[in-house]
Amino acid sequence: MDPFATLGIERTFDIDRAAVDKTHRELSRTLHPDRHAGGGATERRYALSKAIEVNEAWRIVKDPIRRAEALFRLAGVDVGEDKEPKAAPSLLMDMMEQRESLSEAREKRDMAAARALAASIEARAASTERALSEGFRSARGDRDALGKLLPRLGELRFYRRFLDEVSILEDFETEEAARTKAAAGE
Repeated sequence: MDPFATLGIERTFDIDRAAVDKTHRELSRTLHPDRHAGGGATERRYALSKAIEVNEAWRIVKDPIRRAEALFRLAGVDVGEDKEPKAAPSLLMDMMEQRESLSEAREKRDMAAARALAASIEARAASTERALSEGFRSARGDRDALGKLLPRLGELRFYRRFLDEVSILEDFETEEAARTKAAAGE
């Protein structure tokens, strides 16, 4: 599936998120099963399958990692963690240190430190997304040039995992605070 074609948008890493969301809403409204309730079974199944396809395309396009993967695949470049170059040792070491710092913050229940680590990683992720954006623009479908971008995708995966860990920690702390407040009778 070409998620860009499904949504009727240009194949590019740089998307206008608001415009993509609007397109998704319009297509979802048009394809909603209630609009096809009076049609035949074939029409209802077709509308449902197209609605599912539109939703999946939207999930792919709105996520920078999945969007990059789609662009690579559409250009004929294999992606997937088992098909991409190994991360640079310096990145691996740095991420290991960041995770240790996050672990220490978790043990101390220091959410300010965890948020500071997350802010730093978010800045790196944004920089990596900009590099991917520029790389896709300048590669213009050249498979060799695109292949050189693959390490950036791997880098972005590391950053996303780290940020997911911080998000889980924040959720845990929020739930813990709510339990404490409930136990205190507030």
